[in-house]
Amino acid sequence: MSDSTVVQQSGATAPAARPAHAVPQEPATPLESPDGAQPAHRGPLTVDDDFLVLDDPVEQADFTRACTVGERSLTEAVLMVQGMYCAACANTVEDALAGLPGVESAQVHAATRRLTLRWDPQRVRLSTLARAVGRTGYRLLPMQQALGVEQRLAETRQALWRLFVAGFCMMQVMMYAWPSYVTQPGEIPADIDQLLRWASFVLSVPVVVFSSGPFFQSAWRDLRHGRIGMDTPVSIGILACFFVSVAATYDPTGPWGEDVWYDSLTMFVFFLLGGRYLEFRLRDRTAGALDALMNRLPEQCERQTADGGFETVSIKRLAVGDVVRVQAGQAFPGDATVLSDGATVDEALLTGESHPVTRRRGETVVAGSYNLAGTALVRIDRLGRDTRFAQIVSLMEQASTEKPRLVRLVDRIAAPFLVLVMLASALAGFYWWQIDPNKALAVAVAVLIVTCPCALSLATPAAMLASAGALAGRGILVRRLQAFETLARVDTFVFDKTGTLTQDRVVLREVLARTGLSRQDALALAWPLSAASLHPVSRAIAQAARAEVPGLLAASAAESVTDVPGAGLVLRTASGVEYRLGSARHVGLDEQALLAEGRTVADAPCAYLTDAQGWVATFVMDEGVRADAAEAIEALRRHGLRVHLLSGDRLAAAQRVARQVGVDEVVAEASPERKLQEVVALQQQGATIAMVGDGLNDGPVLARADVSFALGHGAPLTQSQSDFVVQSGRLSEVVQTVLQARRTLQIVKQNLWWAGGYNAISVPMAIVGWMPPWAAGLGMALSSFLVIGNAMRLGRIPMLATDPITLPEPQPLAR
Repeated sequence: MSDSTVVQQSGATAPAARPAHAVPQEPATPLESPDGAQPAHRGPLTVDDDFLVLDDPVEQADFTRACTVGERSLTEAVLMVQGMYCAACANTVEDALAGLPGVESAQVHAATRRLTLRWDPQRVRLSTLARAVGRTGYRLLPMQQALGVEQRLAETRQALWRLFVAGFCMMQVMMYAWPSYVTQPGEIPADIDQLLRWASFVLSVPVVVFSSGPFFQSAWRDLRHGRIGMDTPVSIGILACFFVSVAATYDPTGPWGEDVWYDSLTMFVFFLLGGRYLEFRLRDRTAGALDALMNRLPEQCERQTADGGFETVSIKRLAVGDVVRVQAGQAFPGDATVLSDGATVDEALLTGESHPVTRRRGETVVAGSYNLAGTALVRIDRLGRDTRFAQIVSLMEQASTEKPRLVRLVDRIAAPFLVLVMLASALAGFYWWQIDPNKALAVAVAVLIVTCPCALSLATPAAMLASAGALAGRGILVRRLQAFETLARVDTFVFDKTGTLTQDRVVLREVLARTGLSRQDALALAWPLSAASLHPVSRAIAQAARAEVPGLLAASAAESVTDVPGAGLVLRTASGVEYRLGSARHVGLDEQALLAEGRTVADAPCAYLTDAQGWVATFVMDEGVRADAAEAIEALRRHGLRVHLLSGDRLAAAQRVARQVGVDEVVAEASPERKLQEVVALQQQGATIAMVGDGLNDGPVLARADVSFALGHGAPLTQSQSDFVVQSGRLSEVVQTVLQARRTLQIVKQNLWWAGGYNAISVPMAIVGWMPPWAAGLGMALSSFLVIGNAMRLGRIPMLATDPITLPEPQPLAR
């Protein structure tokens, strides 16, 4: 069937009018209506039309982004996989997509049910990929819809109904089975005993047909594709118990004997469903902060009309420049400028600021932050992927779909392990059939149920996601879950100075200029260079120039400004004059000579401006050490970590800051190449390095370090190279992240020991017949529940002063 035919059958209607800016320009597709217009947003997706809507460019604008791999232009999306329960399911979805033409990569995270997909839109449509996944029994949904309230409520209601039916029938079956446990053989009349069996059979049918449906669907889906999933042994156990019990009910003298297992059947289905329900609830809570962050934009907002009134429109209808009214308790739909007198805003998840902040008229608010009081009128400045909120969501999506090393290892062994489970069950059943045929079935089913590796597959991702969610609530974004494991082993911290240990903004304190030049003249000469750089010193000079020198134009010569990382700037004018702004070494001056001539100062960082004649001006900066820097450094040292300061600034300035914060190891006047060499040298000595920085010149070092932190105000390149982004810029949060990483690794180890120990103890018990099927189901459910519950302890981050963790003493490095 062609795509166009499917469109007709799905009932697509003529599109409504839509602003041109809201529709990305893409090649015409069969999804377009006959008149060539793009289809409008049609609201919530349905099972019939979700494949087609995934191709709608308006819909794709919400959940896809362009990316480049080599010279190829690809599209990337993060989607939710509906119907997935385990690591084997994740492998099934990945395999379904891996071999398709146009698919660059497909990675599924079992714990979050998220798929990160990269494909070439010129070679394959997203609806084609969704159909390929659909044929394996799963469904792809955009994140916003998957995280919607209605979707969650529907899934929860269905799960509760299955659990209720299993629980109700279990209690009734146990009531009918109880007489056989408390009486001696022959005490119950044969007709009454048979009546109790038939009653148990009738009550077991809804448990098998309705409550056990998810197990059978998952198992059949895997078997159709030649795989064994985690629900396969469970389904075999349920069916074996049921049909053997039915055979014994119809013919008590038959080869299966007279024993029935309706009570064990209904009990372990109830326990499995209860454990799975609680597991999903807890799993949602472990990633709840991430989901809350990614789904906090409103679906609708009030836009001001031309006559001054307000109309309710979809957020997708907004355009830059629109005026929007935001009520108390609502989130701002985009980055915007406040037009009303003021607004009280909660920016905790976006900036790390834990207290409400007040934004006055003319100040900006961030998309996704909440208006806490009154009604705010704002003008939209940025929407969609241009907002700070979208950048944060992108970082969190990367974290929630990444597979740490331990998770990949478990995924690889899951399928072979399940095959061994099936063989072990068959061998155990065969062995007991020779000894006691009536016990063979119970042993085989118990082995099938008890050895399910669900707890093992959840041990690592549950803990790491819980930590990522807790840190997100404090404004600390985790870009790589694997970084938790590395950070827990770090023994050395390396800090940049400017903007990291010191304030992120420096201010111009004084200008010393050549004879005949005023302060304003020197600022005007430095303006074209400083305006072309994002370095804190350059920004301070540019800000002072804009404030003090009237009539400054945009730096038209910026294209000829060369930025020498870690040194300074060079400007060659059209007339051939070269100006240099930066360190003394960069501009070719001797600082000691300048100091003797009174052209610089020794107790503050300075930038120098030169021309063809030499020294022009000295810009004396004032940078203050962060309020929590000394306390954070002391906390790191107290927990056994070495601390180094690595700076491109002058030695005197670097040592002055080092003395204030308590750092002994200082490397100053270091170029980006020198910084990289220092980090490599420490690593060669056996150190595991964590780097903290915020400048553009920190990018190579952050990439080389074993684990890296970028402060929230840092350059985008710096954040793209880092593992953690501390949005508040507080160094105490770096210490908190280290402690959280160590707690996370402890919980992961506890979970792995529990999952491994549980199987080591329960499997022999099941094989020797000491564990009935109902106890196996209870043990399987409890093992997953305990793993998730243990991981939930990471959702609460203890205060630094009361953190109970005992950290090991650092090992000396080889010198």
